[in-house]
Amino acid sequence: MTRRTRRGLVLGGGGVLGAAWMVGALTALEDAVGVDVRRFDAFVGTSAGSVLAALLGSGVAVSDLLEHQLGREVTSGPLAGFTFDYEHDTGGDRPARPKRGLGSREMLLRNARQLRQLPPTAVLAALLPEGRGRLDRVGALVSHVVPQGWAPRQGVRVVALDYDAGTRVAFGAEDAPPADLADAVMASCAIPGWYTPVRIGEHRFIDGGAWSSTNLDLMVGQGLDEVYVLAPQVSFVTDTPTQWQTRLERQWRNRVTHRCLRELARVHEDGAEVTVLGPGPEDLAAFGANLMDVSRRPLVVQTSLRTSVAALRDPAPLPDRSNFEDVG
Repeated sequence: MTRRTRRGLVLGGGGVLGAAWMVGALTALEDAVGVDVRRFDAFVGTSAGSVLAALLGSGVAVSDLLEHQLGREVTSGPLAGFTFDYEHDTGGDRPARPKRGLGSREMLLRNARQLRQLPPTAVLAALLPEGRGRLDRVGALVSHVVPQGWAPRQGVRVVALDYDAGTRVAFGAEDAPPADLADAVMASCAIPGWYTPVRIGEHRFIDGGAWSSTNLDLMVGQGLDEVYVLAPQVSFVTDTPTQWQTRLERQWRNRVTHRCLRELARVHEDGAEVTVLGPGPEDLAAFGANLMDVSRRPLVVQTSLRTSVAALRDPAPLPDRSNFEDVG
């Protein structure tokens, strides 16, 4: 008797445009694999990817996610009847003026002797002031599908950073504190300096991307044969943009890509074949320099629908991670 292939799906951070790109990529992935991704065995979602992981793990079809992104009414399934205004409900493409002072003195004090062991992005998040933005409408979207409790199936992980302790938490795992799915997703999406941290229990939580943009290494030990990674902030494109904002964005991508490849090596050693899909040149042009620029969302979706098919049809070998600068 042939054993069923066990598959995992990693959905990374990347803001409003990253979510739009991933929906296009998910559409292409289902066609390439020939399997409804809701039937995958494990999901890890970070930041924007946490929204998609939560919805997929709660029975929302990729086709409905696409209709939602394209601004069309979803008339059946778990998303039916919910209205989400991307222009306003995501908080805009620029953050409000943050609060004064350090965002997490607690994290810095608790880890004073081991700051070097934390990802630099986590330390930076502690230094940044608390944001004022709110993610209530994102939480309402998830609550519409799962009013309370966790996803109705096993294997859904939503990653956030404990803003007081400086530790990564994969909500949905056995060792994670209890949380409603909507609260965990809002926490995972709470970009430091942009959104208000989300309190779950006695601790505050922020964007899981402050630890890792993909958190791919959480797939280790889950007995998977194949892992697919959709990572909006990872890119294997080598170009030389002229605008300084875009140059900074590319430098960030290089660092994120290095970390992803390092995590990938651990998953591969664990016995799984890993496929990483990141934005190509056309996608990056559609993104621009601001991943929260809602006005570019329709272009990003349409571009991803085309480029992701081509990338999955003819995948290139992964490069050596020494070609990319580490992010911690």
